[in-house]
Amino acid sequence: MSGYEGLDHTSRTRRRRRLCVGGGIAVVVLAVVLLVSIPPGRNSNDLPSEPEARALALLKDSPVIDGHNDLPWQIFRQYSNHLSLIDLDNYSKSFMTDIPRLREGKLGAQFWAAYVSCTSQYRDAVRATLDQIDVIKRMVKAYPDTFVFATTADDIRTAEVKGKIASLIGVEGGHSIDSSLATLRLYYEMGVRYMTLTHTCNTPWADSCAPTEQPNKGLSPFGVKVVREMNRLGMLVDLSHVSADVMRQALNVSTAPIIFSHSSAYALCNNSRNVPDDVLKLVKATQSIVMVNFASDFISCSANSTLSQVADHIDHIRDIAGIECVGIGSDFDGVSNLPPNLTDVSMYPNLFAELIRRNYTDDDIRRVSRDNLLRVMDIAQDAAADITSDPDEAVLPVPTWRALSPLLSNVTMADFETGNGVPLANQTCRPTNNADVLPD
Repeated sequence: MSGYEGLDHTSRTRRRRRLCVGGGIAVVVLAVVLLVSIPPGRNSNDLPSEPEARALALLKDSPVIDGHNDLPWQIFRQYSNHLSLIDLDNYSKSFMTDIPRLREGKLGAQFWAAYVSCTSQYRDAVRATLDQIDVIKRMVKAYPDTFVFATTADDIRTAEVKGKIASLIGVEGGHSIDSSLATLRLYYEMGVRYMTLTHTCNTPWADSCAPTEQPNKGLSPFGVKVVREMNRLGMLVDLSHVSADVMRQALNVSTAPIIFSHSSAYALCNNSRNVPDDVLKLVKATQSIVMVNFASDFISCSANSTLSQVADHIDHIRDIAGIECVGIGSDFDGVSNLPPNLTDVSMYPNLFAELIRRNYTDDDIRRVSRDNLLRVMDIAQDAAADITSDPDEAVLPVPTWRALSPLLSNVTMADFETGNGVPLANQTCRPTNNADVLPD
C-alpha cells in the first residue's frame, strides 16, 4: 500500500491555504488564483454551444498544461543547441512547436524534456543532461514576452494571469543522474521538477519497458531510495518508459502522487509504453495522473491513428482511474507519427472539441487541460514539506563497468567498447547522444 494512499487531500489543502494566508504576498496570489479559476462572466451559460468554439473559450480561461514536449532535443539534434540559428517567434518548418502555434493552441504551461540518449549512459549522460537543461533555460530567457520559468503550481497560475507560458523542466531518463542522489538533488536546485525513472534502457536500479531483460525485477533497493529522495525534494516521479513492475512498485512506495508524463492506455494499444488497467487502479488510489500521449505508435499500435482514438484513450483512463487522473502529454517534437488534426501544438483545441462532443462537462475539460496536474503538483509540494529527514547519503557501489573506463585504469578503449561484462540490455557502445534517435 502506498504511503500516500488514504491521506486526507481536503485537510492537506486547507492546511496549505492557512499557511499561505499568513503572508500578505500569499493573499494576493490566492486572490489571483480565484480570479483565474472563476473568471467573471464566464459561467457555462455564457459559453458557445458549438464544440470548437466552446473548446477555445474554455481553454482561454483554463489553458493547457502539457506534460512532455521534446523541442529542446530537436534544437540539439538539428542545431547543436545554437539558439541563434532558430526563430521561435515565427512559424518553423523544422519543429512541431513555435510561439505562434503555442498561442493558437491555448497552451498555458509546458514541461520541456531534458532528454539525452541512452547511448550516453555510463559515459557523459550528466554533462549532456546539463547541456539540455541549459538550452531550456536559455530558450526561456530568449523569449521573455512569451515564456517564464516556473517550478511550482503557483508559478503556473501566476504565469497564466500575466498571459505567459510557464516553462518547466523534466529530465527524461534516470540514466541522466548516473546513479547519484547528489546529482538528482542538484538537478532539483537547477529547477528540474520531474524525472522519468528510465528511458529505453535499464538503469542499474530500475527496469525500462523496452529491454527484454528485467534484471531488477522492477525497482532495486537503491531505486526505492531514488523515489523517496524525489518525494523528499518535491520532484515528481514520472513513470513513462518504465516496466510495468516499476510502475506498480513506485506507486506503492511513493509518498506523493506520481505522473505518467506521456503515456496512454495499454488496454487500447498493447505497447509496453502504455499503462495497464491494474496500474490505472493504483493511479486512482494514489490520486496520480496519466498524461495522454498523442503518438500513433502508442494510440493505435501502428503508424496511423485518429484524433478520435486519442479521445478513446482519455475515455478509458477516465473510466478506470477517474476524470481527476487524466491529463495531456502530447510528446510533440519527440515522435514522427501523429493523428491528422493533432500534428502540432496549435491543435490542442481540436482534441478538447472532440471531448465536448462526447459530453465532457466544462469542469471535466478544465480538469483534463490543467487542474488535475496542478492538483498533483500542489500535493507533491505539501508532501515534501511534511518530510523532515535529511538528504539520503546512499551511494550505489561502483560496478565493474566503471572500472573499465580508460580514464580510470590501464584497460584499453577496445576492452571498454566490447562491454566486458556489462549486461546486454545496458551496453551503450554507440556514439554518445545519437542524434538520429527520437526520444518518444
